[in-house]
Amino acid sequence: MPTQRETILAALHARLSTLPATVLRGEILPERVPADGLLILRDGDPGDPEVTLSPRTYHYEHRAEVEAIVAPRQPAERDEALDTLLAAIGTVIAADRTLGSLCDWIEASAPQPVDLPVEGAVTMKAATVPISLTYSTADPLG
Repeated sequence: MPTQRETILAALHARLSTLPATVLRGEILPERVPADGLLILRDGDPGDPEVTLSPRTYHYEHRAEVEAIVAPRQPAERDEALDTLLAAIGTVIAADRTLGSLCDWIEASAPQPVDLPVEGAVTMKAATVPISLTYSTADPLG
């Protein structure tokens, strides 16, 4: 049986997979970025939990990350494609802030954009989107 942490990350991956882009989890950047864009979910860091007693409960503010990458040929098209993809991520998160009651709250932070020059290929534009997943569990390994 998967842990609560894994269940939440799998649910986030499933929600992101509804977007019109290729969505991977924990993969390295492939040689080619699909025309519709690429999202890579990184599991991130659960951080140090706050602990309450009776019953003992671990409260996490887990920080996962989504890397969004696009590679249209023209700079203006790259900017527009990345903006569209980032807005779609925000829409999917806002549609269900508890991932079907799996966590207390999910929220994205402002994206951190970067241009990725590739020798001999089209420049890619990317952004890392921090995703905060707030949840509680009875076991720090669960």
